Amino acid sequence: MFDIAIIGAGPAGASAALFAAKAGKKTLLLDNDKSITKRAWIGNHYGVPEITGPDLVETGKKQAAKFGAEVKQATVTNVAKDGDKFRIETESGESYEASQVIIATGLLTDLAEKIGLKLKDGTEPRIKTVIDVAADGRTNIDGIWAAGTVAGVSVHTIITAGDGAKVAINVISKLNGERYVDHDVLKT
Repeated sequence: MFDIAIIGAGPAGASAALFAAKAGKKTLLLDNDKSITKRAWIGNHYGVPEITGPDLVETGKKQAAKFGAEVKQATVTNVAKDGDKFRIETESGESYEASQVIIATGLLTDLAEKIGLKLKDGTEPRIKTVIDVAADGRTNIDGIWAAGTVAGVSVHTIITAGDGAKVAINVISKLNGERYVDHDVLKT
């Protein structure tokens, strides 16, 4: 069983997976390869002069894997509560179990709607519907969180990546029972 499963491997999902795995949590990152970022040219991402969307997505998945996240290509069809865990089902018939789930599906809210997450109107141009979340990323279903564009933040990759990290930190803190902080120190 995974501590944290993240559905969606764009900037929000990969960032969440990176933080979760780096914190020592058994982490699953499920990617359906439909990230809107894969169509982007990015010249306004802090610390990166310019990068293609596909390169940014692949770099994020590699960073998450480097810290131990399992990255799987899969389209999730259902998430269901099963006792004290969630069962995540995929189009190919595979299923996974996780204690906590982060939905980071970008523009796509069909899964969220199917599993009973509360939705609301989006405020970004061309974003019709988003998941209704608390400031920390919690949804109306305990144990399911949301991050990135699907949670109502701006579509800009730097913002969605930051939101994924924020939500992951909050999930890690919940699992640890105390506030988690991740700081690396420059080695000289």
